[in-house]
Amino acid sequence: MVRLFYKMAKAKRHKYIFVIGGVMSGVGKGVATSAIGKILQAKGFSVNPVKIDPYLNVDAGTMNPTEHGEVFVLDSGMECDQDMGNYERFMEVDLGSEDYITSGMVYKQVIEKERTLGYKGKCVEAIPHITDEIRRRIELAAEKSNSDISLIEIGGTVGDYQNIMFIEAARVMKLKNPGDVLFILVTFLPIPNKIGEMKTKPTQNAVRQLNSYGVQPDIIIARSEIALDAKRKEKIAIWCNVPAEAVVSAPDIESIYEVPLNFERDNISVLLLERLGLKSRKRKDNLAKWRNFVSRVKNPKAEVKVAIVGKYFDSGDFVLSDAYISVIEAIKHSAAKLNVKVNLTWLNAKRFSAQGGPASGGETGEEKIESLKNYAGVIVPGGFGESGIEGKLVVIKFCRENKIPYLGLCYGMQLMCVEFARNVLKLKDANTTEINPETNAPVIDIMPDQKKKLAEGNYGGSMRLGAYPAHLFQGTIAYGAYSDSSGYKLEAKSYLPDGKAGKLISERHRHRYEVNPEYIEKLEQGGLVFSGKSPDDKLMEIAELPRKVHPFFLGTQFHPEFKSRPLSPHPLFTEFLKVCVKQGK
Repeated sequence: MVRLFYKMAKAKRHKYIFVIGGVMSGVGKGVATSAIGKILQAKGFSVNPVKIDPYLNVDAGTMNPTEHGEVFVLDSGMECDQDMGNYERFMEVDLGSEDYITSGMVYKQVIEKERTLGYKGKCVEAIPHITDEIRRRIELAAEKSNSDISLIEIGGTVGDYQNIMFIEAARVMKLKNPGDVLFILVTFLPIPNKIGEMKTKPTQNAVRQLNSYGVQPDIIIARSEIALDAKRKEKIAIWCNVPAEAVVSAPDIESIYEVPLNFERDNISVLLLERLGLKSRKRKDNLAKWRNFVSRVKNPKAEVKVAIVGKYFDSGDFVLSDAYISVIEAIKHSAAKLNVKVNLTWLNAKRFSAQGGPASGGETGEEKIESLKNYAGVIVPGGFGESGIEGKLVVIKFCRENKIPYLGLCYGMQLMCVEFARNVLKLKDANTTEINPETNAPVIDIMPDQKKKLAEGNYGGSMRLGAYPAHLFQGTIAYGAYSDSSGYKLEAKSYLPDGKAGKLISERHRHRYEVNPEYIEKLEQGGLVFSGKSPDDKLMEIAELPRKVHPFFLGTQFHPEFKSRPLSPHPLFTEFLKVCVKQGK
């Protein structure tokens, strides 16, 4: 009986997998972590992914998108790294604030605890107090999720000074629970053009550096342009002290959603479960739906051209699409559902000339507005500040007048209202007070509670953030799109004082400005329809033109891209692409 109890207790012990990067940044740790989580779910285990960012920012909210990439927002309102979006998309989960950790959070907590005598007068040091706080947060995330396995990605690259404390905390966790902790190194094997041979030395050096911290990887995921051959696997095995079968090949592929299938070709699930002392809880192939999704991504029946007109593209001589990664992935999800391929083109808003003037951002290489006729649809995503705004307004006007399907996200909806006010209502000075605080027609204005926060210099985590409900009205494009979606559960109840029929949705927000209540009636009288409003009828969540006026001219104050999943794409992106395909034909 005692032996049986011991076996049961042992079987219930929580498992931890740490994913660390080697050789260079951007090697694909986030996608690898997401893929591993998907595979473990397919084997019947509940997984909670955790992202650790070594920077001293408390969260990602104040970071420049052109340098760091997209700021992803959770239901809780936590502003975090874009990898959290990958986790949610691959694993089809909604993560909590505890699943995101930064050095800033850790140090802030330790310092605040010290200031209140939480350490009872002891000398507070990096080890053990910082590492203890890291472990506490990791274990808290596991406890709150009630999962079987925690999957922790440590940001940065082996050798970075910033992530040493996190690797040390992970080392101590393995020391205390050797059978419950696993280390995976995601590394890169270059193939220099003039040499023509895949080189393993950078990976050997990365492993040696990791060894110097007291950590030995159990599995090495080897990223490269092509698949690893047996000789390369054997070489890594010899010099990095792992079995050859524990070297998983991760070649470049067309779609990131193929990664779980590629990993399984090298039997990564067998490796993971064996080393954690676990057995699969599923017999059949639980990646069948995923395989079907990937098949539709790779074998579309039609193509359609869509332009994204944004401002966060400048990164030297390169285009940084990471600033809009959730928008891109949401498009892919809906495209797969419709079995079409979307050819995306990035258009810099700064290069569109304002009416009768030079390019709006003073950029060279001016874009001709007539070029938008080459696209079946246009998306203007979110953003902040003045840069490129006049160019976006020109684009929106052209789409409205030429009946080009248009989808505006957050700032894209606000500017849609400004354009409508300027050119339909003839309020020539119409603007957002974010750009012109002195405008005579503040169609978009700052939320009252935000004015005080900005006056106090309170920028971090102070916007309208996270999930909020919105009421949809019958007979609108938005209502029809959500009603046709099986992935969204809507309540058939009215939440408005006037008792109008509608349904309730929940979407994620990240903004300070709203449609000014003083202009709502004027906009509606001019023909703009607010098809989604907050339950108290005060905040405008979705704006659109009726189908009889325009095939698809719709904007959202929230960010629908944050809720899209491969197997349950967001209905507004799907409806937008449906119209684009129809227009394209």
